[in-house]
Amino acid sequence: MPIYEFYCPQNNTLYQFLARSFAERDQVPQCPDNAAFRLEKRVSQFAVIGKAREESEDDPFAGIDEGRMENLMNEMESEMSALDTDHPDPRQLGRFMRKLTDVMGDKTPPELREVVRRLESGEDPEKLEEQFGSFDENSPETDPVFAQVKKLIRSARQPIRDPKLYDMRDWVK
Repeated sequence: MPIYEFYCPQNNTLYQFLARSFAERDQVPQCPDNAAFRLEKRVSQFAVIGKAREESEDDPFAGIDEGRMENLMNEMESEMSALDTDHPDPRQLGRFMRKLTDVMGDKTPPELREVVRRLESGEDPEKLEEQFGSFDENSPETDPVFAQVKKLIRSARQPIRDPKLYDMRDWVK
């Protein structure tokens, strides 16, 4: 009987579900903490083999030295734990994004550079979102670079691992 891991981006938590049959392998259960949250299937870390990451032209971080990116992510992990994701300090968010754009180098779009500059000066992120468009990576009008940066920021925070093992049958609608 396989155990599947699912990640909830809304509460940054990993859950484990026991599937009693392989017929459940394509099902996505409800979040145990909030049925309104959506879960994403993840590959367990122990099962990852080699470097299976595909680079695409839409990825502003494609081609960047993986060692350099890993060092940056480790450095920023402690900064992310101090960042209030509900009400972030614009200057702190700007410093964080500056590090990301420095790694991107000439791939950084001018709009993103402007957003970073204005965050660093303390400008309200909501006003910037109004001017530059949605920063929601799931929104169709979001610039792909903004979406990638937002995903990277979210992934820099290590998820909380729920210690429980849930029965898939109980959480699938």
